[in-house]
Amino acid sequence: MKLFVGNLSFDTTEAELEELFAPFGTVAEARVITDQSTGRSRGFGFVTLNSAAEAQAAIRGLAGKSFAGRNLTVNEAKPREERPRRSFSGSRR
Repeated sequence: MKLFVGNLSFDTTEAELEELFAPFGTVAEARVITDQSTGRSRGFGFVTLNSAAEAQAAIRGLAGKSFAGRNLTVNEAKPREERPRRSFSGSRR
């Protein structure tokens, strides 16, 4: 089950994210989302745990808890919505 992890410190690494969630179960994947142009963290990520029970335990154990000086947001990840492509052609008068 995939979890959204928000309000991460911009210095948080994927290894630290995996280590944070490891006590709750087997971490299949831990990703910190970065800005495509700068490579800098966007302050959120996703963690995939092997079972729904592990994911629920992680939500209960980590939501609102302080990590690297910030209170985490942890909840079930929602499927990404398709957004229309924005056109940058033409003038904006």
